[in-house]
Amino acid sequence: MQKKLLILGAGVYQVPLILRAKEMGLYTIAASYAGPYPGLAIADEIWEVDTTDYTTLLEKAKTAHISGVCTTGTDVSVISVGYLCRELHLCGIPFEAASLATNKAAMKEAFVSHGVSTPEAHKVYTREEALDAFHLIGAPVIVKAVDSSGSRGINRADSESEMFLAWEKAMQVTHKDYALVETFITAHEIGVDGFISGGKIQLLLPHDKFTHTTGSTTLPEGHCFPYPCSDALTQKIHDQVKEAIRALGLDNCAFNSDVLVTEDNAYILEMGGRAGATCIPELISIYTGLDYYGCLIRSALGETVTILPETIQANPCMARLLFSKKDGIITEIDSEALNTLRNHKVSVSLDYPVGAVVSAVQNGTSRIGQVVVRTNDPMEMEEIMSAVRHTIKIDGVDLEKLWNE
Repeated sequence: MQKKLLILGAGVYQVPLILRAKEMGLYTIAASYAGPYPGLAIADEIWEVDTTDYTTLLEKAKTAHISGVCTTGTDVSVISVGYLCRELHLCGIPFEAASLATNKAAMKEAFVSHGVSTPEAHKVYTREEALDAFHLIGAPVIVKAVDSSGSRGINRADSESEMFLAWEKAMQVTHKDYALVETFITAHEIGVDGFISGGKIQLLLPHDKFTHTTGSTTLPEGHCFPYPCSDALTQKIHDQVKEAIRALGLDNCAFNSDVLVTEDNAYILEMGGRAGATCIPELISIYTGLDYYGCLIRSALGETVTILPETIQANPCMARLLFSKKDGIITEIDSEALNTLRNHKVSVSLDYPVGAVVSAVQNGTSRIGQVVVRTNDPMEMEEIMSAVRHTIKIDGVDLEKLWNE
């Protein structure tokens, strides 16, 4: 009998997971809100369900007799993955760990109680409490919605007026009645991704980030594998990430973490119990030589995924997202020029066709495409990005021109 895999989400970051599952001969079910999500046209079956509504998902999953459940690139569905795995005795992130990994306040408390090096933060329920935390910590601070992803509801505040604005933005995004006010540490932010299976960390990969700042929000624009640093700092990063994994109780899942590094220390900002977005699974596949989406799927189906260090190929690679700095309509895509850029080294994919409305970059969901390159040269990456942006026009103007204005 054909195995059924339930995939939570049908956006651009879930599409590769759906496609890989189909290639592996699985019957794919995509759960998602109705809408213009590309995965809805690919999956074998669609459930129009809020991916955070785990009770409804459980009812449908029991009837469907699914063999596994997973997601990638988004935090909001992780708690449902944990709940379904617990109730249906499937392989995946434990429900308790999923609960911690999808609430930044609970996550912070777990980090502190387990001695993880992490920036000071305060859970606040009102504007007044937020202001008190602002004065206690001292400017600047970061105000965070505790249950969002893609940098939504996360803003820096350097003054009381910015503090109140950041508070309002966080409360507009969150489903909770509180937010988090966190100290701002001047350090370099990197990512660390990996995989845990059978109670063992099978993969732990630090990588550098490309970031873009819009207003008071800094969001990841891309990633670069590997992250070069001293052996001592590498050990610090590994030690703190491992402590964070233990603090959350993660197992049988991918993990994605944001880490601040100085010359001699590492601070865990956040950790999610799923694979990262912004092309991270694609980069991990290139860098390691593994079929990373296949690893996620095999684990969800109950297989213990073992990754031996000596099998890691260490192929340098980078990826960046395409954004626009203005709202508009895609009026032209030079497909011929775009195809000449694509080769064994360069992969380019666009999320929208000519005629689509795109928004100015505000967070990670504002992307209009992605570029993945097998290189360790940032200048080469920028040249390719420039060439790709030249093939796209928004309201008749080159995306490259709009991006550099």
